[in-house]
Amino acid sequence: MILKKDNLRLGLFLGLIGPIIGLVVIYFVSFSSLSFKEFLDYFMHDNKVITHVGTLSLLANALLFAIYVHFDKSETFKGIFIITLLYGIGILVLKLFN
Repeated sequence: MILKKDNLRLGLFLGLIGPIIGLVVIYFVSFSSLSFKEFLDYFMHDNKVITHVGTLSLLANALLFAIYVHFDKSETFKGIFIITLLYGIGILVLKLFN
């Protein structure tokens, strides 16, 4: 099972896909009246939406991080944490230039 593995690569991979899955879930729950392309454009160009959607997307990584901390898989949660920081910095940069 995936929870038994403990390596940095797995954490980096999970950290990359977690927010993407979170973004897709947010799209289907709250923005399904738009096309996915329109949703991404709206997300990238509206500071308020960047904050809300970006934060909610990163909650997927917070959940993954908590699970791997609970199971004491330190290498995996380090990878998730590193990618979460990079996503967070990316969201801040996106907000600064909008």
